[in-house]
Amino acid sequence: MADLKERLLPPKPASATNLRDASHRPSASGRQPFQGVDVLGLKKRGQGLRSWIRVDAATGESQVIEVDKFTIMRRCDLPARDLRLLDPLFVYPSTILGREKAIVVNLEQIRCIITADEVLLLNSLDSYVLQYVVELQRRLRAAGVGEVWQSEGSELNRRMGNDRFVGDMFRNTSPDYLPFEFRALEVALEAACTFLDTQAAELEIEAYPLLDELTSKISTLNLERVRRLKSRLVALTRRVQKVRDEIEQLMDDDGDMAEMYLTEKKTRMDSLFDGAEQSLMGYRSNDGAQSISAPVSPVSSHPESRRLEKTFSIARSRHDSMRSSESANKNIEELEMLLEAYFVVIDSSLNKLTSLKEYIDDTEDFINIQLDNVRNQLIQFELILTTATFVVAIFGVVAGIFGMNFMIPLFDNTSAFTWVLVITGITGAIIFSSFLWFFRYKRLMPL
Repeated sequence: MADLKERLLPPKPASATNLRDASHRPSASGRQPFQGVDVLGLKKRGQGLRSWIRVDAATGESQVIEVDKFTIMRRCDLPARDLRLLDPLFVYPSTILGREKAIVVNLEQIRCIITADEVLLLNSLDSYVLQYVVELQRRLRAAGVGEVWQSEGSELNRRMGNDRFVGDMFRNTSPDYLPFEFRALEVALEAACTFLDTQAAELEIEAYPLLDELTSKISTLNLERVRRLKSRLVALTRRVQKVRDEIEQLMDDDGDMAEMYLTEKKTRMDSLFDGAEQSLMGYRSNDGAQSISAPVSPVSSHPESRRLEKTFSIARSRHDSMRSSESANKNIEELEMLLEAYFVVIDSSLNKLTSLKEYIDDTEDFINIQLDNVRNQLIQFELILTTATFVVAIFGVVAGIFGMNFMIPLFDNTSAFTWVLVITGITGAIIFSSFLWFFRYKRLMPL
């Protein structure tokens, strides 16, 4: 991986090296400026250049190029709003856009432009980008070997007179029959789905023991940890849901899937342009034969540039008409099967997160039930305590009555004090028992 970084990343200029060294030196206040900022990944001010990793479709070789935004727009025939989705300084949800000459992919860390001839990725220090380049190169080389086997099998069965059957067998048993843009899109989908599924699995491993601990011991620390866990779960579910919705939206729209067949459109366009050029050459030869015998007026003759432009416009209009007429009958089974495979993967990740969300909700309900039970027990205890306080208050009333400044014959009796305590105690017990019977009768507490 270190050799790949050295080969893909451009050499560091002296100014950038000095700036990075200065950024790691602590300042007078003790803080480190520019900490965690990738200076080389930002735009070069004044030039508008960006560093891109280009992967060639024919050879699978990668190289680092530096081009500006308008060059990419002209090269890939993209509007500026599509390139804004690839800007690492902005956060956009996952998106897959099919254009006339390119596919714009924004899936988690993978932000690239896929054409029929190349893949352009923003140069980054992220390991997922480097893994994407390595995996794409590996599949392109493996596809080259598969094409050799397929050509040998086709030649063998051509001799045997069964070319169509074995050609279909090789084509259906190996994914190498996919065009280049679908292979690059498959690697991007696989990287995004694997990344999200890994995060979902890590969240599951962390969540279930924490929730079990919370059910056994309700504390402020455990509640705070579960709150943070739920925030992460909501954010990850939103990202997974967006990728799933994007794939589902593509599968539901046949026109968008047909627009993503870049290699086929390029082949059809090249054939149309070749036919237009041949017709133009024939027209020139006929025009030259006529010009030998008769003079040509400069007013009536058309310039060569206008003739060429008119011919190409006719070819382009024919291409558009053919594309519009064949879009309804276009075979999109290959792309649809590819999207369905990764739709199942991302839907499985979403089901994991949904199950975890339901488990968290069940845990919250169980905790709320436990808290309600404790609250009810406290209310019952308070009710009994209040009743006992009322009964004890009777002794205070009796003591207050006998403590008044008056004389009665009862004070002269030696056993009067005992009788007063006994009668007061029996009265208080009867009142307390009456309250308890009333609470049980009204089912205010289980007694």
